[in-house]
Amino acid sequence: MAISTGLGFLRLPCSPLRSPLLPYFFQVRLCYAAAIEAFDDTDSEKGNVSSGDVYGKAQEWKKIKSKDLGISSLKISRPTKVVLNGLRRRGFEVYLVGGCVRDLILKRIPKDFDIITTAELKEVMRTFSRCEMIGRRFPICHVHIGDTIVEVSSFSTRATKFGRVLSLDPEKPTGCDEKDYLRWRNCLQRDFTINGLMFDPYAKLVYDYTNGVDDIRKAKVRTIKPANLSLTEDCGSYFHFISAARILRAIRIAARLGFRISKETALAVKTLSGSVLRLDRGRLLMESLLSNLDKLLAPDRPCHDSLWFSILAFHEALSEQARDPLVVAVFSLAVHNGGDLSEALSIARRINKQHDMSFHELLEPPGCFDSSVVFNEVMILAASVRSALAHMTDEYFVSQAMAEYPKAPKSDLVFIPQILYVRACKIFSCVKGGRENWFVPKNGSKIDYELLAMGSLREVRHVFARVVFDTIYPPIDNS
Repeated sequence: MAISTGLGFLRLPCSPLRSPLLPYFFQVRLCYAAAIEAFDDTDSEKGNVSSGDVYGKAQEWKKIKSKDLGISSLKISRPTKVVLNGLRRRGFEVYLVGGCVRDLILKRIPKDFDIITTAELKEVMRTFSRCEMIGRRFPICHVHIGDTIVEVSSFSTRATKFGRVLSLDPEKPTGCDEKDYLRWRNCLQRDFTINGLMFDPYAKLVYDYTNGVDDIRKAKVRTIKPANLSLTEDCGSYFHFISAARILRAIRIAARLGFRISKETALAVKTLSGSVLRLDRGRLLMESLLSNLDKLLAPDRPCHDSLWFSILAFHEALSEQARDPLVVAVFSLAVHNGGDLSEALSIARRINKQHDMSFHELLEPPGCFDSSVVFNEVMILAASVRSALAHMTDEYFVSQAMAEYPKAPKSDLVFIPQILYVRACKIFSCVKGGRENWFVPKNGSKIDYELLAMGSLREVRHVFARVVFDTIYPPIDNS
């Protein structure tokens, strides 16, 4: 049979392979490059806060009934409702804010819910028994409801550095009451218009001060302030990190939602893209791995903790020593098929698409490896991954690693339990132990999320391999 790779066709034998993952690897899907294409509409800047007047005009503000936007309160998680109700019972105003409101409008289940309240953070701390305040520059509260953490911020909190407020209050627009001014001022501090919405679930109103609803309808990513200002806000030593993070976030949001980046924002992204190159290059591979995992998961499509743990350990192993892409491919395929290295190598040699050369963790291929050399390198990689797993659960190594970050909390606590370490080791044990005759690889590309959440070895191995391959060999956009 012939499988389209985007670069030609790969001829495979008619007999079925034990690795049903192969057809998935070569499917042509939308890649991030498409997201950077500018949204070109003649009135794209009209009436938007991101151009001309940074602070917008009060007469352009909108209050929209949530039912008119199709928002269903059924999609608000139970822990979030517990926090909302707890604060409201004490007389404070509460709103959902940011990306969760955007996702509710798009009929998507938000991955998390951010709450903002008129209560000060110390009042939030007094309201909930399991709550801690985190963050120095912009403190927020983490409220623990069961196994879920709900983030709560306060209207009274201001971004500070060295005890000084980083931004001045904008002038209060004419005809604006105090509540609108409070909400509007907070929305101006957010990154993109589609993330600048507030939802009052009790009044059932969505407050739109930045034309965010209109941009959602137009499937457009636009900064709230002028793009060149928003992407380069002076944060002192944080400057290049903030710039790079916002650029990556713009591209990620556009790619995930299928949106386009506005012309002004796209131009600023292109102009400032050099800041991304100044990031620690190891962050780029991790960003890509987690981004590809993120595409497969959602609150109603969860995974077992061992999958996250295994991806972190895999990245750590590659960060310690760069590997040949062929070795990484064989390793991933062997994880998927239960340790059949010969089959994994046979499939990997027929990959006729270029690996992502931007990752310094990948060596430039020296040519066709002898099979024994490849197998030996795969075994070394497997040992490195297992070593990374062990180090991440060892109190000594964790404390040594944390010593490199003196401003981090003074704690030697190990957050990864031993039972999770054992589960993660099983994911990779087949590579060293050889083909597992009892193991049957997953057929097809459909993920059984119930089994994945339970930690099914077959599902976890399947998703691990998909994430690694989509990262090392990115899908090609042939549109």
